[in-house]
Amino acid sequence: MRPAGEALLAHLDAAYNLARWMVRNDQDAQDIVQEAFIRASRASESTPVRDVRAWMMAIVRNTAYTWIKRNRPAWETELPTDPAAERNPSVDGNLEAQAIRRADRKAVIEALEELALEFREVIVLREFEDFSYREIAEAVGAPIGTVMSRLARARANLRRILAARMRKEM
Repeated sequence: MRPAGEALLAHLDAAYNLARWMVRNDQDAQDIVQEAFIRASRASESTPVRDVRAWMMAIVRNTAYTWIKRNRPAWETELPTDPAAERNPSVDGNLEAQAIRRADRKAVIEALEELALEFREVIVLREFEDFSYREIAEAVGAPIGTVMSRLARARANLRRILAARMRKEM
């Protein structure tokens, strides 16, 4: 089965999310997704694809790694933010609860930023994009056991980073 342009377009949000977490910059992530989409469109003419979503994420991932190799010195950028979340008050209107949620979210984002790229990408695909282990394995080109191991190590590292931050704040 060859993916049509519409099938690829259905996964642009997930592609952007993965690229954004990998390169830590909105504009660079947009460029990566655009280049990946062009690559995928060209390849789709001659490549039979079983799982379009995993295949597209593999192309995004490979494009991001190529970008990182070319641009690593200028790579450190601002933390990702969700401006929509900052603008919309919560339903309960409890300002203290909102502040705690924002602080928790910021702590998790900062902890994710500290993870090695191989751990960050599997966390993003699993927890943010709800990929199955098989889909992640296909996207990152690794056996399912490796994906499971990376996820376990990523989660353990996140817990360690967050616990260290909490101890520092006490």
